[in-house]
Amino acid sequence: MSAPAPAISLDRTAVPQARLRRLTARDFRNLADVSIDVPDEGLAFVGDNGHGKTNLLEAVYYLHLFRSLRGARDVELVRFGAATFHVGATAEGTRWTRIGAGFERETGRRRIMLDGVPCDRVSDALGALPSVTFAPSDVFLVAGGPAARRRWLDVTLASTSPRYLAALRDYRAALAQRNAALRARSRSSPVGVWDSALATHGASLTVARASFVAWAAPRAAWYSTELDERGTLDLRYRTGEALPADATEEQVRDGIATALAAGRDRDVERGMTHPGPHRDDIDVRLGGVSIRRFGSAGQQRTAAIALRLLECAWYRERGAGEPLLLLDDPVAELDRGRAARVLALLTSQAASQVLLAVPREDDIPAALTSLARRRVRDGTVESYRA
Repeated sequence: MSAPAPAISLDRTAVPQARLRRLTARDFRNLADVSIDVPDEGLAFVGDNGHGKTNLLEAVYYLHLFRSLRGARDVELVRFGAATFHVGATAEGTRWTRIGAGFERETGRRRIMLDGVPCDRVSDALGALPSVTFAPSDVFLVAGGPAARRRWLDVTLASTSPRYLAALRDYRAALAQRNAALRARSRSSPVGVWDSALATHGASLTVARASFVAWAAPRAAWYSTELDERGTLDLRYRTGEALPADATEEQVRDGIATALAAGRDRDVERGMTHPGPHRDDIDVRLGGVSIRRFGSAGQQRTAAIALRLLECAWYRERGAGEPLLLLDDPVAELDRGRAARVLALLTSQAASQVLLAVPREDDIPAALTSLARRRVRDGTVESYRA
């Protein structure tokens, strides 16, 4: 008998559940003009690859992060031959019930509307339609380099903490300024004037990330047990500065400042800043060994799914809401046993509305066969006919 989940709240009445009632997309990717009513449980989109299933999920996710799910620039999201794109949603259980965003190719301008009121700053709208995406490409969260894991941390924390978002924005601005000064290749360039801002904002990021990983580690271990992995999943936050595990924000700030001063000559020589949280990482281990270096494809895939489950749990506990689940062929490339365990854990841990994208009806997992279905063909959404 497995141990109970460590302090994971399963009381679904305790938090609001985000529900998408209607989705519209115009000239977004290959979606010329789509308008869909979404039932309480969600929808399963069925269609051949390349016809627009993932584009529908991306349109929903855009209203969470106001960036592409797949890292594309806004101009690349505009349908070929069109001048603008627009995506919109009517939702419940969210801060705003009417959420919209658009982009104009000619001006390069993004527009966000929340309940009919223009929103000038993306940071004020972040998480408007909270969602978490599960996709086969998530394996790069585990198998890829540190940048993928830092981005995952930043998106998860910034979506639920205005303080973290502000620190991240200010840190990146100071880092860009310091690197520009470093590229002047002169020891007399005003590099040091940015050190204080980097240390202050970097300390806020480091402490928040370390706190998140401390919260996440026992949950990750429990997930690995529920997924019947041979070994325990372990997460550890790795920083470039030698700091005690219980370091205060002031101690972290002083540590970063010291490292910046000590490494200034090397930074000038190489034209970039080396110390700081922009180079930190999460060490993901299974059974005590690096899953990135030694894990099988299946182990890396299930570890990535565990990270997404942590994202869901964090939104539920710290974001005060149950996010939408966007499942893009979520158990592709998994053997049948792993796939069954993943879906069982996912459905037991989340009462979210689900939008599922699969190429064939047979690919709909047994746990999600109750979802209403729509056929996606050439960028259009049709009533489903088997």
